Amino acid sequence: MSAAATFCATLADEAVRAGVRHVMLAPGSRSTPLALALVDRPELALHVFHDERSCSFAALGVGLAMGRPALVVCTSGTAAAELHAAVVEAHQAEVPLVVCTADRPPELREVAAPQTIDQTHLFGRAVRAFADPGVPDPALAPRWRALVARAIADATGPWPGPVHLNLPFRDPLVGSPDELPPGRPDGRPWSRTVTGVGVPTPADIDALASVLDHPRGVVVAGAGAGDPEAVHALAAAAGWPVLADPRSGCSLPRPASVAAFDDLLRHPGFAADHTPTVVLRLGRPPASKVLAQWLEASGAEQVQVTSSAAWVDPEGTAGLRVVADPAQVCRVLSGRLRAGARTPWAARWRRAEEQAQAAIDDVLAGVNRPTEPGLARALVAAVPDGATLVSSSSMPVRDVEWYAAPRDGVRHLANRGANGIDGVVSTAVGVALASAAPTFLLIGDIALLHDSNGLLTLGRRAADLTMVVADNDGGGIFSFLPQATEVEPDRFEQLFGTPHGIDPVALATAHGVPAAELTELAGLSDALGRGPRLLRVRTDRADNVAVHRAIHEAVARALG
Repeated sequence: MSAAATFCATLADEAVRAGVRHVMLAPGSRSTPLALALVDRPELALHVFHDERSCSFAALGVGLAMGRPALVVCTSGTAAAELHAAVVEAHQAEVPLVVCTADRPPELREVAAPQTIDQTHLFGRAVRAFADPGVPDPALAPRWRALVARAIADATGPWPGPVHLNLPFRDPLVGSPDELPPGRPDGRPWSRTVTGVGVPTPADIDALASVLDHPRGVVVAGAGAGDPEAVHALAAAAGWPVLADPRSGCSLPRPASVAAFDDLLRHPGFAADHTPTVVLRLGRPPASKVLAQWLEASGAEQVQVTSSAAWVDPEGTAGLRVVADPAQVCRVLSGRLRAGARTPWAARWRRAEEQAQAAIDDVLAGVNRPTEPGLARALVAAVPDGATLVSSSSMPVRDVEWYAAPRDGVRHLANRGANGIDGVVSTAVGVALASAAPTFLLIGDIALLHDSNGLLTLGRRAADLTMVVADNDGGGIFSFLPQATEVEPDRFEQLFGTPHGIDPVALATAHGVPAAELTELAGLSDALGRGPRLLRVRTDRADNVAVHRAIHEAVARALG
């Protein structure tokens, strides 16, 4: 009987008891005992990825979709280092993740043994916890379940995020498990942690209400804002608008919704006339730099409410931070904030939102070619009820935030922890594997190429994922930055535009993923279908800047 096999079977059993349901595994030799133990558990969906980087981002996608960690398993050496980008994203976005890196035993470390690097605290401060229990020792078997239970508890605790288990194994790597150390009765996990996030005390609510009860207030809702209906009930009671990032779930067709806030706040007169005195910030900030700058310059009293104690205040403007369930805070405040309920404040915002949405529609209707704002707006409108839309960093997540009209029935996700384009395809694959709902990805061509290994074996996976690629043959976001006008054109193309000439349709087809090109957005609804599949929509970088500018100008004209 093998101590390594017994330890790994115990890890698998305890993970199942703790609610883990997905394992992302990159093949390798040193991780053999763990791979064999996990594949033997029918409760676990085991997904094999050839590339460790892709593997880890797919696990991140599972955590995004479920709020529960997947296990990532890889072999020793640089394979473990490949997980670092996903670990950083999980850390900064507070996504649960349990990373299990196999390792060589202590006697093979620092002696030039192959596939051996220093994996101790490999991910530094980007993990909630690190453990290296040593080579499995039967004398320590009574502690194995507690080790696994704690790892999952740390990943899902009050500050969710990644946990790293570094697991050294000696040869032989193939063996049969002995009897497992006994677990808790009735299939319960070895230990459970109750981490309910409550509401402030009545005295704290009184103080909070006294700070916020002003007529000129706004709610800024980002990812983690809580129950959208509670947010809108508060806004209706207070007479405030809701400036909602789609990831908040609050960009709904409700009277208080202001989805076009980025364009509205680009109008100097509107921005000045609608400066708030108080701001209630729920969850993480939206992507809009214009909104962030407006809030920073407002001088308003800003209250931030998040369910996590993580410090999320890039501009350093939060005068009061409340760590509590945002939905519960909204519910208790909705009966206390009345100062704006009988003023024209909310109606003025509502009228401006209607004017902006009409202006956006008019501009896009007058363009007889696909545009990136038009694609974002059309895709959000076209996906079926109950779908999940993953938006890539760079321009897609911004276009969805700025130009999608409010609607019900869509869940929005994005990697906005480190805001990078790393692993976006693989993240969407993980979301699709963990979701019962159809999943859609809006991504640019560079982000697609950056994670093209996410396409490996996608055609054979049970992933209902449709990837919509805005292909402008390069780095489109740089065309909006000063480099575009201040750097000589050829040098700009070399360093920032970076055209590549790769056809995404051919790339997907080579990976066995059905793909097609869409030449007009009118056919988008009919083209979506079931995944896995890829749709290419060609756009032009210079034209994209012009269309954004035309929308800004049209909204400004509508506001007068």
